[in-house]
Amino acid sequence: MNVRTNLAQFRAKRGFGATQLAAEVGISRQTIHAIEAGSYVPNTVVSLKLARILDTTVEELFQFEAEQKTIDETAEVFILGEPTSLAKGQPLRLVQVNGHIVAVVPDPASWGLQPSDAILLAPIRSGKDNVNARVQLLGDGWKSSVRILLAGCDPSASLLANALQKEGFELVIVYENSSRSLELLQDKVVHIAGTHLVDKVTGKTDLLPITKMFGRNAVAVISYAEWQEGLVVTQGNPKKILSITDLTRRDVRIANRELGAGCRRLLDDLLQKHDIASSRVKGYDQVVVGHLPAARMVRSGEVDCCISTEAVARALGLDFTPLIQKPYHLVIRHSQLNLPPIQALIGILRHSSFRRELESCTGYIMRAAGDHLV
Repeated sequence: MNVRTNLAQFRAKRGFGATQLAAEVGISRQTIHAIEAGSYVPNTVVSLKLARILDTTVEELFQFEAEQKTIDETAEVFILGEPTSLAKGQPLRLVQVNGHIVAVVPDPASWGLQPSDAILLAPIRSGKDNVNARVQLLGDGWKSSVRILLAGCDPSASLLANALQKEGFELVIVYENSSRSLELLQDKVVHIAGTHLVDKVTGKTDLLPITKMFGRNAVAVISYAEWQEGLVVTQGNPKKILSITDLTRRDVRIANRELGAGCRRLLDDLLQKHDIASSRVKGYDQVVVGHLPAARMVRSGEVDCCISTEAVARALGLDFTPLIQKPYHLVIRHSQLNLPPIQALIGILRHSSFRRELESCTGYIMRAAGDHLV
């Protein structure tokens, strides 16, 4: 049996804010949000207190509803990625975005099995827009409005997801480079896009292409962090790789990023600035998708260097030489800015405790986190 909650409706009807009601009951504001989201069922004492304060009954606040059997249902979805490259039975996470059912492959690098909402049955080769596969549903938890989808390349998104979960919401992450993330937002198949593309002349945030891409007043740009990008090398830097010109040495091999990635753009800009042909850089054509996969190649000794962030170097115990400080932003459509999980996410960025956690773990500068730039 599932428990359906009417707490949000009664709280609004009685004029209680979440913080005020939490204080009256003696629980946290996050617990109130979790109860309203249906992700937490309170014990008897809390239920009785809520009913008394809201002048109603426990039965009015919470009702049993029969669990629907959805195990045999199928659905047509849009998989982010190429469905023909996936095997039948591939587990998937599902998120509802702008009327679309969007599927994401759980992180294959995880040491444990990830939660799944569906399994792949077959690709749809000539489907309508934003449908490219048929899946078997494993339940209907993905239909919840507390779940949102973020596309971006920042590894610290998992820390943001953990903080959001404590507020009663769920953040599903698909790791894509900055350019691809913006394209997915433009196609309306993600809620949030993360980007660290900057103007190659000044190194500062270049918001004009974003506003041109989406149209005037179509999106909000939220500051997330300032981070260092530079050369990631093995511990102790045995080959003394200290500048972009060292990448031309015969004994140095790099792992490059894919086209559209902010780190790939930085490398190309620096090679052009120093008048270095890409053919002189061993490994330039060895493309690796993602910050962490590229850095793992450095740690394993397959390559000597990659361009990534200080946070990635810290996470893998590698040495780091900074080249540039860059901003990382979150781009959100104005039409979805007031969704409760997105408002909660922006609120988390402004929490001093979350800022301190990221600054300590990653070296990011978080003083402007949560600020609206556009």
